[in-house]
Amino acid sequence: MTRGTHLFAVGTLAALTLLGGSAFPAGPPDPPTPRQPTGAPLLVSYDSCAEALAGLRAATDASVGPWGFDGGGWRTGVPQAASGARMALESAPEHSTTNVHEAGADEPDLVKTDGRRIVTVTRGVLRVVDPAARRETGRLDLTRTLPDLGWGQQANLLLHGDRALVLSHLSVEMQPATRRIGPRTAPRLILVDLAGAPRVLGTYGMDGTLVDARQTGSTARIVVRTRPDLVFPADRRGTDATRTAANRAVVAEAGVEAWLPAYEWTAGAERHVGRVGCDRLSRPPVWSGTSMVTVLSFDLTGDRLGDGDPVSVATDATTVYGTGTGLWLAGDRAVTPRPGLQRTRWRPGQQVTEIHQFDTSSPGRPRYVAAGTVPGTLVNQYALSEWQGHLRVATTTGDAWGARPTSESAVYVLRADGDALVRTGAVTGLGPGERIFSVRFLGGAAYVVTFRQTDPLYAVDLTDPAAPRVTGELKITGYSAYLHPLPDGRLLGVGQEADRRGRTQGLQVSLFDVRDPARPARLDQWHVPRAYSALEHDTHAFLYHPGTGLVALPVGDDVRLLRVSPTDIDEVGTVSHAGRSGQVLRSLLVGDVLWTVSAAGLRATDPTTARSLDWLPVT
Repeated sequence: MTRGTHLFAVGTLAALTLLGGSAFPAGPPDPPTPRQPTGAPLLVSYDSCAEALAGLRAATDASVGPWGFDGGGWRTGVPQAASGARMALESAPEHSTTNVHEAGADEPDLVKTDGRRIVTVTRGVLRVVDPAARRETGRLDLTRTLPDLGWGQQANLLLHGDRALVLSHLSVEMQPATRRIGPRTAPRLILVDLAGAPRVLGTYGMDGTLVDARQTGSTARIVVRTRPDLVFPADRRGTDATRTAANRAVVAEAGVEAWLPAYEWTAGAERHVGRVGCDRLSRPPVWSGTSMVTVLSFDLTGDRLGDGDPVSVATDATTVYGTGTGLWLAGDRAVTPRPGLQRTRWRPGQQVTEIHQFDTSSPGRPRYVAAGTVPGTLVNQYALSEWQGHLRVATTTGDAWGARPTSESAVYVLRADGDALVRTGAVTGLGPGERIFSVRFLGGAAYVVTFRQTDPLYAVDLTDPAAPRVTGELKITGYSAYLHPLPDGRLLGVGQEADRRGRTQGLQVSLFDVRDPARPARLDQWHVPRAYSALEHDTHAFLYHPGTGLVALPVGDDVRLLRVSPTDIDEVGTVSHAGRSGQVLRSLLVGDVLWTVSAAGLRATDPTTARSLDWLPVT
């Protein structure tokens, strides 16, 4: 591999430890034999900013057309101002946590609890509630720090001890005189001390879009996606050729700072600004020059956020998957033939997913491990799973729509070998003419739901990474958009019922028995005609308590409480914030009390009867 320097601009920083990876060819190679790399290795770093600028300009120039990038000009803009004490936790009552993909990798959410307190951010105000006393014990107006964080702006939280990290997506308007994307979001972070009255310790702001975040112990890792700060002419006169030439002239005149994300952080009265440096940037040999992904690392035990100690890769990523020891960034792209690269059997336009793996087993900056490519696209982060040193990836290729769909799905098994993710095995040909709606990996098994008119639930045996195989299949109407594991070899699916032609008929919850991998079966079904659950696109909205079988499921503006046994699904009742202008967004348990959260307030409920116990309005 080629080694070089890597990126951040407030002083000289050490190069990325063991920066190695796998680059991506114009298209994926023919299906590999076991242990063959899924993409040509070699993640390239730059020896100087001059070299970086030349490479960035060349890659971006090739991606520019008459209307900028993909039909429009991109601009990430200049960052604006990102507008401790620890105490041992007392014995906290039993409480639920955010519904996450992997234990040991917490995910940001609208509400967090440690059992002693419930923390939310609503209308720009952070509120702390004592669930035992059922009263608000602290509040902090964050709009004094970030004036735009108010009505209509969503904020998520990470929590560690007496520290809360607020992650916001602020909308920033673009200038209408030029062809820029417009309004965009920019990530802004606020570190809050909760030891006494809540107070702001520091802030962080960076160009770009907040992709996602994961927290392992006291370390929060934030993934930010940025576009080059290029403003293309808005003149629509002339031909495609002349417009393309004008846009390429903008690229040729841009400095390296157009591609390197700018940031700002504060701590009390201190203010620091900088830009991710050329010594922290690496790239695959083939890339579009239209995006960059940066991983920031923050220690939540400190009194400031600092500069984030970034690691940047010149690629695109829209999906983040994390465990207690690793982080994977994935994004899809269309196969594009490039001069000088070997032709493959993949035709231009086909989609592939690029995956970058980081080692996060130690605090601080993650170590880049490997990269690779698989055919097709992901449905969400649940299509990725690490188990016993192997990464399992479920994707769909082809077109699932139209009179003659060409789609099918597959599960690939990869492992890191040097700086490349290599394929050890694969199961292909799942759901011809359909696409994946949900995936759940459980140890050495995978459950894959595909759908177009009916819902095949595939059971896949992955215990032998060199020879994965389909062991069983269940065909029913409708689909499950989310699968959740239950005790005793059961699986709960939440999605939509459908008729035989694939037309949806309303919310359905299915209880599956998957103890026999050759014969998965549905034991019970709960159906609400013409209804929809936010869980289909927001998995954090789901609550399950294994001790009692309680399921809290958002349905419309309310939450339905279900009791799931090994054989049946029974309805307990409904929790509503009706009349208070509040769609219920989250449910959590503290002790034997169910708390539901909306923009209007928090309700305490008896989960065994759905009887309301208290109401705490947002004031």
